[in-house]
Amino acid sequence: MSATAPNRYLTGNAAPVAETTAFDLPVTGRIPDAFEGRWLRNGPNPVEPLADPEKHHWFLGTGMVHGVRLRGGKAEWYRNRTVLPDQPFGANTSVGGFAGTTWALVEGGQPPVELGYELDTIGANRFFDTLAGPFSAHPKYDPATGELHAMCYRYPEMSDRLHYVVVDVDGRVIRTVDVPVPDMPMVHDMSLTDTYAVVYDQPVTVSIERALEGFPFPMAWNPDHPPRVGLLPRAAARSTGTADAIVWCDAPQKGMFHPVNAYDTPDGKVVIHLCAYDRLFDSDRNGPGDTHARLEQWIVDPATGTTAATVVNDERQEFPRHNPAFALREYRYAYTAETVFGSEGFDGTGNVHGATIKTDLVTGRAERHDYGPHRGGAEPVFVARPGGTAEDDGWLITLVYDSAEDRSELHLLNADDLSAGPEAIISLPQRVPFGFHGDWVPDHRVGP
Repeated sequence: MSATAPNRYLTGNAAPVAETTAFDLPVTGRIPDAFEGRWLRNGPNPVEPLADPEKHHWFLGTGMVHGVRLRGGKAEWYRNRTVLPDQPFGANTSVGGFAGTTWALVEGGQPPVELGYELDTIGANRFFDTLAGPFSAHPKYDPATGELHAMCYRYPEMSDRLHYVVVDVDGRVIRTVDVPVPDMPMVHDMSLTDTYAVVYDQPVTVSIERALEGFPFPMAWNPDHPPRVGLLPRAAARSTGTADAIVWCDAPQKGMFHPVNAYDTPDGKVVIHLCAYDRLFDSDRNGPGDTHARLEQWIVDPATGTTAATVVNDERQEFPRHNPAFALREYRYAYTAETVFGSEGFDGTGNVHGATIKTDLVTGRAERHDYGPHRGGAEPVFVARPGGTAEDDGWLITLVYDSAEDRSELHLLNADDLSAGPEAIISLPQRVPFGFHGDWVPDHRVGP
């Protein structure tokens, strides 16, 4: 990278912002009365001095959580706060509420950071001192048991294993299982079914070469690392405390960050939908911008040790979400953000995100909501309509950035009819960087 080509992950809407508080936000349209709680979003906000900006990686930097409180048809406040303590792999990836507490999360070894209702940092909290090792940015919730399940790694201490961690309804760890893996792979996410905890052992591993070159994020594409999907029987892990019963199945030579959902089939297979890349962290040393992801279906067969992959939607997309009431069971709809990580889109102009996409996983039909020129939506968060029974009976909360005006909004879309346009648009007092993940945390789950 030359001096005339700045790191694109530090410019445009990837650049950091200052802490701000605003009240009584302007609203166009009507916020449904069902919204009583907080929309939250987390992402890196690298305000700290960087030793070498040319080697800065998008995944690093101080975390910053943004929030909007909705109640009584009003957007009562917006505030954004730095997540402390600050560490190289700080809690900058996701945020959510569990066991009456708000947590900022990251992978790679750092503990969860507990936040107050108004997003002030309370402090690092290893699930009330029951978490002995690393945690994940993407735990999976089991509606039947109320547990959180996570597949965790730690760089560089845990070079030969992962931790499968189960957190009980009271927010305390009840199980930690070692899962042996070679080469220290990056395990950003996992999937969960009624039967299995699913491990993605993909060809992205620690690169000693990149570490020696001074890149603070040393993960790289490794075509010599055989890709696998591990099916760890939950019952066996619970009874033995080991991963001895895991079944490893060959997987496509692809990279991934995020699955949509997964479920068991009557004939013993596992169906997974995910956003798959042809490669990751290859030529791009500052982020994942080598190829774009497409929505695929993987059917994993533990009887044959194989995985069959099929493209469901070839559009470039990422940050998938679904109706959480359908977690761990057969479902029909996936909601994603049309996203470009490569140089053709993440060029510092802010034109990374495009439409919000709803894909029917049965018919393959894709419905799009476009936000207009120079505008695009981030991760679409599904909120179910009270009393609704259909899978798509609810709303999508989407952060929208306007690169021409350098400002951000929240859009509330009807998930069952994207063509109807937003039911409400909430103007935010400043732009919100692209960042990574967010959630809707109702007050009945984590209250003020």
